Amino acid sequence: MTDTEITADLVRALLEEQHPDLAGLPVRAVAGGWGNQMWRLGDELSVRMQRMDPTPALQLKERRWLPVLAPLLPLPVPTPVRSGAPSERFPKHWTVMTWVPGEPLDHGSIRRGGHAADTLAEFLRALHVAAPADAPVATDRGAHPRDCTGGFENFLQAVAPDDAAEVRAVWDDAVAAPAWEGPPVWVHGDLHPANVVVSDGTLSGVVDFGDLFAGDPAWDLAAAWVLLPAGTASRFFDRYARADEAAIRRARGLAALKSLFLMLMGQNGDRGLPGGKRHWGPVGRAALDRVLRG
Repeated sequence: MTDTEITADLVRALLEEQHPDLAGLPVRAVAGGWGNQMWRLGDELSVRMQRMDPTPALQLKERRWLPVLAPLLPLPVPTPVRSGAPSERFPKHWTVMTWVPGEPLDHGSIRRGGHAADTLAEFLRALHVAAPADAPVATDRGAHPRDCTGGFENFLQAVAPDDAAEVRAVWDDAVAAPAWEGPPVWVHGDLHPANVVVSDGTLSGVVDFGDLFAGDPAWDLAAAWVLLPAGTASRFFDRYARADEAAIRRARGLAALKSLFLMLMGQNGDRGLPGGKRHWGPVGRAALDRVLRG
């Protein structure tokens, strides 16, 4: 992490130093962000500042691959337009990117559930294509659920929901499901309510591709429960039309894992712990309820 306080004045000074043609645009803070801090730059751009991430790897990954993927995707995604290099003023990386308009789902809602299910399915159909040989591989995610049991147990014990036995049954079914046997496909890897935006009651954009990898699409298919309103998962899978029974079982277990994580971040927020987000608790509980309803 950096000891440098990131302020609007610092962002403006960095722009004056490295991209002076952009320095006159208004700079406004954007709520949220942990590994990277976001600043709005004018109406159409943003500045992504490396903050808690120990290395610039996630930003550099976005710089490399988002320009390749963005033209293929049916929803707006942030696309790098300028690169900021470490300097004496700020010793970390930063990137000027396109701004994806809308409200983060963890602060908004989906009213048009059917439309959102179709939109998410079409987005993932476009994203989940065979990735090239030099695509990034997963580090802390992307594995079969059987290889993530330690993390699941830690989350389950920390959250301790009343329906823990039901949650464990969903997880055990995912662990028992056959593995992905297709070619590695592009996977966003971190689809949760803070990483998608909504407008007019439906999904309108996807952000934060720092965890992008090539692998099992089930990690994204979990979004059928984590993001979409109750009763729309079946419509999503019908529209997506590429998930077999094993993929759906893995995805449902991973949705339980992600829901527990959201609930844990909510608890951490209630306790005032670093990185905690109080409003994620109810979001995670609602997602877990959808998982358990199947």
